[in-house]
Amino acid sequence: MNKDAKIYIAGHRGLVGSAMVRELENQGFSNIITRSHKELDLINQQAVGDFFQQEKPDYVILAAAKVGGIYANNTYPADFIYQNMMIEANVINAAYKSKVQRLLFLGSTCIYPQKVAQPMREDALLTGVLEPTNEPYALAKIAGIKLCESYNRQYNTDFRSLMPTNLYGINDNFHPQNSHVIPALMRRFHQAKISNDAEVVVWGSGKAMREFLFVDDMAAAAIFVLNLDEKTYKSNTQPMLSHINVGTGIDVTIAAMAQIMKRVVGFEGKIVFDSSKPDGTPRKLIDTSRLSDMGWDYKTELEAGLLATYKWYLQQ
Repeated sequence: MNKDAKIYIAGHRGLVGSAMVRELENQGFSNIITRSHKELDLINQQAVGDFFQQEKPDYVILAAAKVGGIYANNTYPADFIYQNMMIEANVINAAYKSKVQRLLFLGSTCIYPQKVAQPMREDALLTGVLEPTNEPYALAKIAGIKLCESYNRQYNTDFRSLMPTNLYGINDNFHPQNSHVIPALMRRFHQAKISNDAEVVVWGSGKAMREFLFVDDMAAAAIFVLNLDEKTYKSNTQPMLSHINVGTGIDVTIAAMAQIMKRVVGFEGKIVFDSSKPDGTPRKLIDTSRLSDMGWDYKTELEAGLLATYKWYLQQ
């Protein structure tokens, strides 16, 4: 991509979108287009179409999404499937109509079946039943991948998909109920430290294993994939299996992550696990060899990423 290329980032205020803005600016890109939800409702097809015809971006990064943890997914399933499907359908179709050079759709590794061989390879998609707690969100993200592939096949567009593992970092959502595990625990440990509490309760048994990727590494991977020439991208993917996993290829138990979090925050009490609460999927590790073979690997270890996140959290 030329440094003066017009790049539209959908969802620039979220965890992923804001990291994309930081990474693009760090790499010297100067023509970044953004719109807040108040300025552009991505669920409104007419508004999205008008925006694309007016701005005519060269590249699009589709990071806008309704996201949340187990509680949020269970409580608002209709919102998760409807809003995400509308956002991606509107943006991808408008990108085609306005002749965008290249689009990158950002999904999630929850697209893979609940019971699947670990680490999860890209070709595990659509081979089994999804995890019930986030099925609506996962279905929407699968639809996004298939939208990109279908437009590529029918209209010869260059729309690509990247599936990140569990992300965390600057600008994460720290809502006490609707957040993912890392921001939820960081908030809980911080409040316990301030209140001099004797213990912090962690949902589940602590035995579930998760892979975590610092969001700034994810942004670097996204720019890397966007910059790949079409021949390289196509030679490493397939027309109907085109998505690429991005992660560390390393997982830890929730218990081990909680111990690192305790150290990062400086909480001196006990960690107690509430086994009456759900663990979710026992293990979620992805195979990152496709992206690694193309020449990209992560840089930020978990403790360093948590330290950077907590430093930002304290400033807020």
